Amino acid sequence: MVMMLSKTHFFIGLLMVTCFSCKPKYEAPEINSGSTNPERFLMVGGTFASGYTDDALFKYGQENSISAYIHKSISQVQNSNFKQAFTTEHSVGMSSTGLSRLILGYKTDCNNETSLSPVRESNNGDASVLNNIYTGAPFNNMSIPNLKLVDMFNEDYANQNPFFGRMASSQTTTVLSDVMELSPSIFSVFIGLDDFMPYIKSGAKDDSLPNVTNFENDYRNLLQNLTQNGAKGVISTIPDITSSPYFTTVRWNDLVLDSANNAILNSIYNPLEFYFYEGNNPFMINDPDANMFGVRPIEEGELILLSVPLDSVKCYKMGTLFPFRDEFVLTHEEQVEIRARLNGINNTIRSLAAEFNLALVESEDFFNHIRDVLPYNGIELSNEIISGGAYGLDGIRLNTRTNALFANEFLTAINKQYNASYPMINATSLDAAFFP
Repeated sequence: MVMMLSKTHFFIGLLMVTCFSCKPKYEAPEINSGSTNPERFLMVGGTFASGYTDDALFKYGQENSISAYIHKSISQVQNSNFKQAFTTEHSVGMSSTGLSRLILGYKTDCNNETSLSPVRESNNGDASVLNNIYTGAPFNNMSIPNLKLVDMFNEDYANQNPFFGRMASSQTTTVLSDVMELSPSIFSVFIGLDDFMPYIKSGAKDDSLPNVTNFENDYRNLLQNLTQNGAKGVISTIPDITSSPYFTTVRWNDLVLDSANNAILNSIYNPLEFYFYEGNNPFMINDPDANMFGVRPIEEGELILLSVPLDSVKCYKMGTLFPFRDEFVLTHEEQVEIRARLNGINNTIRSLAAEFNLALVESEDFFNHIRDVLPYNGIELSNEIISGGAYGLDGIRLNTRTNALFANEFLTAINKQYNASYPMINATSLDAAFFP
């Protein structure tokens, strides 16, 4: 028996053979350096770019720093050395206050309730981290925890900041001198956030906001040095870090009252015309301008810092009978002052980028995306502490994954400014936090 195929069946069969026999050819995007020279990459920055995260400097953080990711991309165009001042492999790290890094662990609070929380890996930090490890060759990542722009020219800074002392070429050198030892061909700069951090983290008690004119003069000095031999580069504005979990985890109205505690607070505060209700209420804060007693309820939009002792809040009436002290709060007025100064500094950075024909990263755009939930390859990142997946366990610095995404902002700016095609870093497989 002979089976006859219709013309329709014939053409369908031919189409199927054609589709399954031809494999599409994938052509990887061309990568090139454009008008940049990727031979000697240098990063200049402060805490964020150094690999300091989870409130400590330790090797894993350094290996996955913003600067390391930028170099990873650049080295795909031209292989080059990238020397960092690494701590030892299994060190518990060292924080600015002498403590070990934070890890996720189980913590029991004053109510005898145990939950997964950031805890210190060890009782003390690793003091050996601060031993000088300079071996005669310049470092490519000259990002130093707590580095302010003005400190780059300080001849005693190696003695004042042990995080620089550990990598300084001598005890009397300046950061700028050690930066220029590399003679960079391409550079990135992310500096200035540490100039704001003491003021912000102190609840605006530390009167140390940077002066715009002085900042401009120091930044111009830095850029004149970095570009003197024709190096190309990218610089970044400074983000408003008050959108990070350190300032948003404890919300203004997280005071939950039952009927008994509600009655107690009303008996105390009703004479001041402050009223409480069962359920969520605003915490009480110190404010010398509020009334003769210097206290008032916190207002929506004002921020409570994560430095507040949470056990004292849960069990010992802090934030209610004992209002939050100024060091734990950023009021509306203080935030306005911070943002006004930040705008002045950022306008200066934009102007300098144009003056020196440099690429520019608008960091606020990136940090706003995180605040508003940033989708990335099926992953949603937000500013929720731990679960948000964007910040380290200290609630301020970015984690491994977000460092890579922020590095892509620098690479995108370089590509646009210098007609280059440096590849982006794929952050999908990178860790946000290690669970016990």
